Amino acid sequence: MDECSSIMGIPVPKMTMQETVDAISREITQHKAELFHVITLNPEMTMACQHDPDLRRIVNEAGLLTADGIGIIMVSRLKGNPLPERVTGCDLLVELLEKANAASWSFYLLGAEESTSRQAAKAIQETYPGVTLLGRHHGYFAPSEEERILTEIHSLKPDVLIVALGAPRAEKWIDQHKNRLNAKIAIGVGGSLDIIAGKVKRAPVMWQRLNAEWLFRLINQPSRWRRQLLLPRFAVQALRYKEK
Repeated sequence: MDECSSIMGIPVPKMTMQETVDAISREITQHKAELFHVITLNPEMTMACQHDPDLRRIVNEAGLLTADGIGIIMVSRLKGNPLPERVTGCDLLVELLEKANAASWSFYLLGAEESTSRQAAKAIQETYPGVTLLGRHHGYFAPSEEERILTEIHSLKPDVLIVALGAPRAEKWIDQHKNRLNAKIAIGVGGSLDIIAGKVKRAPVMWQRLNAEWLFRLINQPSRWRRQLLLPRFAVQALRYKEK
């Protein structure tokens, strides 16, 4: 069996959540000089890669890709080379925090609104007392503030840099500054800090098991309807995609 499933020409590793956490854990323990960039690949980003050469390069050069979204999983199954399960940014962040709670890893949080960032940091410190939260900064910083943020992250040397600037901005920001971040792992996690902070409600476990989390979010956030229109387009284009 192939070790990857190709989604619109992008090779996504066939890794479970546990295998993903184990791989990241190894990178932290056996850290090399270069930053290990983890990208949680969703249908929107996959589609964007088809017309954004810079994003496609970043995805190709990533240390690890995960299947973020049921659309990615469904396409892999329909193409006869199934991925084992979803590894979403939010779930991965929670799993890493659980692991870090025992391993005493250090984190830096970048992204979300100031109040959300503050509440997410508080929730992490209360729920995972073994995690070292070195610092945080909201995601609405001005260009003039960026240098100070980069200097702070570099000096703090976090094991894991969590970037919640939205996709693909987070991925491009990490890539642009990868030689200055001085972190071991960097992950773009979309709106996960909103969920950690309690600002956005996560779908109940039953909805998640039924792969209907997208529907739960749409019901609770009707403004997402335009984004959901992309899913059928993605499915059609991904199934028609001719591998080169």
